[in-house]
Amino acid sequence: MIEFRLPELGEGIESGQVIEVLVAPGDRVSLEQPLLEVETDKAAVEIPSPTDGTVVDVLVSAGDTVAINEVLVRIDGDSEDKEPASAEPDASAAVDEAEEESPATAEKPAAKKKPPEEEKKQSPASKSARPDDIAPAGPLGVAAAPSVRRLARELGVELSSVSGTGPRGRILERDVKTHAKAIIRSASSAPAVPEEPELPDFSRWGETVTENFSTVRKLTAERLTQAWTAPHVTQFDKTDATRLEELRKLNKEKVTEAGGSLTVTAILVKALSRALLEFPKFNSSIHMGSRTIVYKKYVNIGVAVDTERGLLVPVIRGVDKKDITQISVELTDISSRARAKKLSADRLQGGSFTITNLGGIGGTFFTPILNPPEVAILGVSRSSVEPVYVDGEFMPKLMLPLSLSYDHRIIDGAEAARFLRWLCEMLEGSPESLFEGV
Repeated sequence: MIEFRLPELGEGIESGQVIEVLVAPGDRVSLEQPLLEVETDKAAVEIPSPTDGTVVDVLVSAGDTVAINEVLVRIDGDSEDKEPASAEPDASAAVDEAEEESPATAEKPAAKKKPPEEEKKQSPASKSARPDDIAPAGPLGVAAAPSVRRLARELGVELSSVSGTGPRGRILERDVKTHAKAIIRSASSAPAVPEEPELPDFSRWGETVTENFSTVRKLTAERLTQAWTAPHVTQFDKTDATRLEELRKLNKEKVTEAGGSLTVTAILVKALSRALLEFPKFNSSIHMGSRTIVYKKYVNIGVAVDTERGLLVPVIRGVDKKDITQISVELTDISSRARAKKLSADRLQGGSFTITNLGGIGGTFFTPILNPPEVAILGVSRSSVEPVYVDGEFMPKLMLPLSLSYDHRIIDGAEAARFLRWLCEMLEGSPESLFEGV
């Protein structure tokens, strides 16, 4: 009998809400078949079966909130999938437990040591299989003993964020404790958040309905509250997108054949990759506690996607190394996955800059809020044909409104104006370069 528990789903994720249960007692399931769908703070993910077998019991229902390591489903695994009884796993676990609980004794030589001649005869394969050299990996490849995982859960520490100092990077108890102490020190130095006052009783004036935040809305509210602690400034500008739109229409069919959609957002993602290399401060993060700036050598751009569950920001990584077709295909894929609740939590992490496009809805300018720990975000509004004075006469031009919000603690107003003007001039003066490789 296999008790299938909720695995670790990503950094900072401690629980999730069951959206849908996909199996029932008595159902036959195969390896990797989705058992249920869980919505975390970052995305909706399908939880796959760890084995072939028959579902014996389902312990959760839609709407339940489940914690990491909580039993979800019991499965009677097929005999061919069941591991034969062996003392080796227990021995390995015992060695791990002993090492974690008594670090000082872990470095002592074993009580029984083979003669040198016998050690030399030992094959490389057998040497690599020794329990004390093996670092058992969890659901996300984190190497740690059961006792360490239990300690991490008790302290509320995400193992994937801990640096291991044991053999082959294995995480030890002291690593977890050191990481927990660092978190406590950081929290104690952070300014206190004022307690929010209670709402008045609105029912005094008429009928009301109260509902709880969805998981995505909860995360959005928390992150935007965090973002608002940074002093925001927004720089506005317009770019002549007449030639850009001509090139978009000219190359649209080729990109469609490749499986993507050549949108203004995709083009701007490519353009931003060049702007961020030119202005590295906009591709950084800051830490006020240590008074440091982290400059990222990679360019990962998050794209805000409007879904029925709220705003999600999947990330396209390494955009500076991809052509416009690759970016368009990936953007089409992650956008559809986000709306279909098929986006993995990993695709929502690692962004260094964000773009949000409201042009499909309307409006002229707006002030987007930062997506921490990023220091800048570009808002895009609907383009429109306007009369522009050129060489002594007015000419119709397709003008695209852009709004750049930035963290004034690290970026000055003049730098923001130069960044946005550089972007506009590139879109106006050399848009052909963006379509190389189409």
